[in-house]
Amino acid sequence: MEFLVKSARPETIRTATLVLAVSEGRKLGDIAKAVDQASGGAISSLLKRGDLAGKVGQTLLLHSLPGVKAERVLLVGSGKGELSDRQYRKVVSAVLATLKNLGGKDASLALGDLAVKGRDSYAKTRLSVETLADGSYQFDRFKSKKADPRALQKITLLTDKAQQAEVERGVRHALAIVAGMAFTKDLGNLPPNICHPSYIAEQARELGKAHKNLKVEILDEKKLEALGAGAFLAVAKGSEQPPRLIVLNYQGAAKTDERPYVLVGKGITFDTGGISIKPAANMDEMKYDMCGAASVLGTLRAVLELQLPINVVGLLACAENMPSGHASRPGDIVTTMSGQTVEILNTDAEGRLVLCDTLTYAERFKPQAVIDIATLTGACIVALGSNTAGLMGNNDSLVRQLLKAGEQADDRAWQLPLFEEYQEQLDSPFADMTNTGGPKAGTITAGCFLSRFAKNYHWAHLDIAGVAWISGGKEKGATGRPVPLLTQYLLDRSKA
Repeated sequence: MEFLVKSARPETIRTATLVLAVSEGRKLGDIAKAVDQASGGAISSLLKRGDLAGKVGQTLLLHSLPGVKAERVLLVGSGKGELSDRQYRKVVSAVLATLKNLGGKDASLALGDLAVKGRDSYAKTRLSVETLADGSYQFDRFKSKKADPRALQKITLLTDKAQQAEVERGVRHALAIVAGMAFTKDLGNLPPNICHPSYIAEQARELGKAHKNLKVEILDEKKLEALGAGAFLAVAKGSEQPPRLIVLNYQGAAKTDERPYVLVGKGITFDTGGISIKPAANMDEMKYDMCGAASVLGTLRAVLELQLPINVVGLLACAENMPSGHASRPGDIVTTMSGQTVEILNTDAEGRLVLCDTLTYAERFKPQAVIDIATLTGACIVALGSNTAGLMGNNDSLVRQLLKAGEQADDRAWQLPLFEEYQEQLDSPFADMTNTGGPKAGTITAGCFLSRFAKNYHWAHLDIAGVAWISGGKEKGATGRPVPLLTQYLLDRSKA
């Protein structure tokens, strides 16, 4: 979908559908009032009939309004006073739902006078364009009958000249983020017989071929063995699919030796649980266990589109966790790349095993900060549900930056503690540590485990088990999160 920004009076715009806001109590803002006056009061007289109360998300479609060049006028309810992010998204989503069912090829949105708490014209634009563009996403690659093409092809955002530059910047950033989200969602939604570690490696190579300032290196089993990545390799032992550590190095800073920000993504392309096998119900959704790696690729896609003036390294820890005669067993002890030993008590706690070696590998880049992203624990869903990612880290400043980025991007995280007492749950009588801390505080003890491999740099861990995909039903699918949060964090570092 194409997005344009234009400074013009709404009543003079030739468009299939002009969108205006009506607040609760059937009140018109300044923009809608101007259109109402041009139509000889047609809008206000229709509202007096009581067809639209102005509650958030209500819509009313008007045809052939006098004095207005638009073919249709869509009124959308905006509630009372200042909107929250969630309410604003509901307004924009209601607009999109109506526009999808119309025959017009374009629409013009005149919603600039809506007030959203804590958001200026740039931030409101980001929120609205991300909602509209992401809401148009479809995944029908494997359906024999494809979805019918939608008539709507272009949306124009109407603004005044004073705000135009900021609105245009908001559109540019939003479209880059949505492109990254779509890339992430496509990878997540692919079936595991197609999207295995080698497939993700090939997608990374293709991204590298398209961008000169992105270098891609693929580490196979031999290279991982040479590095001593015993924990990583233990996860992949039961599968016919070979593991891959995928290294993406983006050079955007003017100084090539500027220390990078490193994003580490868990890429378990299918997780049966291994010998500690999962129940059959909903196991198909374990294809989404690679959404951490997919979100790193999606974030790099957004960074490449924006050409941010910073250096970023993406590390994708990709493997398939399967049961077989070669698979790791509960009770096995492995030696990690760091030299620390791990007693595997549960082969379904595999994500932290591929991540711990990858976090050790990250040291060689002398990073400014390292953030790992993983669908790591079901305990995080119990704690925070499906709206908020879990966040832990060893540096308060980094954690605050990520929390702030989540608020700005409306892709929020919540900090959980990493108190020393929790580390004791990982004690093993036979090795340096176990790979699971038992049923209590499972998300926190998983973070404690990872923290033991991230002592030499500033590090944060995002547990996205609850937010990476929507479970069950017709709406099932990858969400593209936390691409908005991660991209915002990098935007803040680059000041773009």
